[in-house]
Amino acid sequence: MTGADGNHPVPNGFASHELEEDGAMNPPTRVKAVNLGGWLVTEGWIKPSLFDGIPNKDLLDGTRLQFKSAANGKYLSVDNGRGGAVRADAVDASAGETFRLWRIADGIFQFRVSNKQFVGLDSDDKATLVASYELAGKSETFEVLRCPDDPMLVRIRAPNGYFLQVRTDELVAADCEDKACWVDDDPSVFSITITKKLEGEFQVTNGYGLEKAEQIMREHWSTYIIEEDFKFVSENGLNTVRIPVGWWIASDPTPPPPYVGGSLVALDNAFSWAKKHKLKVIIDLHAASGSQNGWEHSSSRDGFQEWAATDDDIRETVAVIEFLTARYSDNPSLYAVQLLNEPLSPIVSLENIAKFYKAGFEAVRRHSPTSYVIFSTVLGTGPEDLLPLASVLERSVIDVHYYNLFRTTFDTIEGNMDCVYTKRSAHLSSFTKEGGPLTFIGEWVAEWKVKGATAEELKRFAEAQLEVYGKATFGWAYWTLKNVNNHWSLEWMIKNGYIKI
Repeated sequence: MTGADGNHPVPNGFASHELEEDGAMNPPTRVKAVNLGGWLVTEGWIKPSLFDGIPNKDLLDGTRLQFKSAANGKYLSVDNGRGGAVRADAVDASAGETFRLWRIADGIFQFRVSNKQFVGLDSDDKATLVASYELAGKSETFEVLRCPDDPMLVRIRAPNGYFLQVRTDELVAADCEDKACWVDDDPSVFSITITKKLEGEFQVTNGYGLEKAEQIMREHWSTYIIEEDFKFVSENGLNTVRIPVGWWIASDPTPPPPYVGGSLVALDNAFSWAKKHKLKVIIDLHAASGSQNGWEHSSSRDGFQEWAATDDDIRETVAVIEFLTARYSDNPSLYAVQLLNEPLSPIVSLENIAKFYKAGFEAVRRHSPTSYVIFSTVLGTGPEDLLPLASVLERSVIDVHYYNLFRTTFDTIEGNMDCVYTKRSAHLSSFTKEGGPLTFIGEWVAEWKVKGATAEELKRFAEAQLEVYGKATFGWAYWTLKNVNNHWSLEWMIKNGYIKI
């Protein structure tokens, strides 16, 4: 089916009267969508088994470690993370005592501190440990040996072949010869504490290594979401899927390491299945190069947020948007392109995000005059900050995410219901303007902090959100279709009678 101008495709199931005279689409009915999270952008909490085959899977990229000396009982420390000499003088551990892993191979690592510098050996004496290198190479690469009887005890072999040891509170040196003992007072032994782990696309692919990752990820992409899932979505009152993708998909089939090829084929399949089952598709760029928020779902390597540090980052991300829009512009199921998911302020400034959103919008329009363009609210600001930009761009949408579990402190049924009916409803109304951009609840879930709630009470909570979020002028999308945590799985919630669309 073609549009009123005879050129632009109309999504399957849309009648021609749902077009304006100039051929532009208005939402014929509000989007009722589900996110296909954990499929083409890995999130370990959604499917933990994806990581099961990785050796030492607790020491992946971005794992934050603290090292406590067995000899003096103090933590390795780097002057509040600002670089300089590494000491062993901290009684308590916080940011300055926390090191972020870059995993080079199993047991081989580089360590980054909170000012983004890397640990290495002093360039003068070749033995003193310092954290003052902007880039990491062979000279900043260490081997971590774990105790066979207690993997939380480690010894660290430096690039010079010697092990690190605590000489004094002020001196950590790489001058200890090899030995096999793990005695409590050994100055070369450290106990480790893991304070945070990341389990995203970078971690899973780099953890397995290229050859194994190709096998694991292609198996995952071909089995986790299949055509039967699109049939299920279509038959249960939903009309749209929102598909998170990562920036590396534009380089398929040979993306830069550690990413592996194959996700683009899976996305091609998704569009074919959507067309067959009369579903709309929202492409959601969930992960930008360098990470727009530092979280695993943006494929951050180590938790630092480094996207948009340069204009090149913005241009490269616009190129990804253009690639995706051009590829699917002739498919009748392409309904919207979300330019970026959850950028985080203040590192990503409103000025930079506005620059990117405007350029991304223009990239979509070069290939698709009718697709909606979705602007994600910048976390740390409000959706009203996007109104000046979005209001002058046709078929634009502002996206917000509502999670009671994370963003309120309510642990009672009444508190959660009041939040939805009062606070969420008022917030949604505050940026829903007549003649302005459409509004979209791009992520929500029927999960809360209430303990001991009955099935009927959880149903009421889900129904309240469906009622309020149904007032969004573009629609809503549940997070996510499948999840090992039952309430986060719309499939489970529908099959078990908690949600009926």
